[in-house]
Amino acid sequence: MQEAIESMVGEYFGKYLPESLARAAIVEVGRRTFARGFVAANDGNISARIGDDIILATPTGRSKGFIREDELVKINLAGEKLEGPLRPSSEILMHLAIYKTRPDVLAIDHAHPPICTGFAVAGIPLDKCVLAEVVMTLGVIPIAEFAPPSTDELAEAVAAKMKDCNAVLLANHGAVSVGKDVFEAHYTMERIEHFANISLVARLLGGEKLLTANDIERISEVQREAGAKMPTVACKIGPDGSASCGLGSDSASPQGSSASITGSSVKGDVSGELVAEVLAAIKREFAEI
Repeated sequence: MQEAIESMVGEYFGKYLPESLARAAIVEVGRRTFARGFVAANDGNISARIGDDIILATPTGRSKGFIREDELVKINLAGEKLEGPLRPSSEILMHLAIYKTRPDVLAIDHAHPPICTGFAVAGIPLDKCVLAEVVMTLGVIPIAEFAPPSTDELAEAVAAKMKDCNAVLLANHGAVSVGKDVFEAHYTMERIEHFANISLVARLLGGEKLLTANDIERISEVQREAGAKMPTVACKIGPDGSASCGLGSDSASPQGSSASITGSSVKGDVSGELVAEVLAAIKREFAEI
């Protein structure tokens, strides 16, 4: 049944979903989000735009793993509730700000995946060009500076970052991703967490080996041949010939990049036993999901 829902949604990619299908898709993505350990308790929120001025969103105070279709809330872009027995998510201001900033976005997923949220808490953007797939699909995952949850301030900070990318870390909070449908938004969230996991392990092992200018050009050529484009905020080439992504470098942390776990500091200060411990913990975490 779950596979059938995703297949049906795929037929409407980039278009408004029929309301009944949008409800089923949001519930399914909520189940996957909870099952992957991307949220705890009642955390997180998901929405889909099903009309020019109609948003379907998860309600506040409900676990995303067990939400029902009839609990979803219908609102307009002004934030007024049109239908539903419950109140919309407390983070609905952030969703509305993104929809207004990005008319091409038809779905939003906000969650707290533990590893990428760890990067957000540490003030470290995921802005290094190390994985070809991430370079091609996301380019850079910046950090929106801290603002209290459920405020206009947070909504504006996230929407400003989301103008140029499809995924943003929220300082001391979590992550948000967007897509042409709810499954694409969810898969982008999976990609963020996967990238964060790999980045953490690489840093524990001594630091990432960055892609070179030549590597980026070859990746770009593959994209052109496939008829695709690199992300708006793609990797840039530094004076040393290595690639990095500029947008994420203005970290929300006042310490900026100095707050990063650099390869040299890890290599010198972290014991092999601690590295093994962390890797074992990560394996246990994902084995349980």
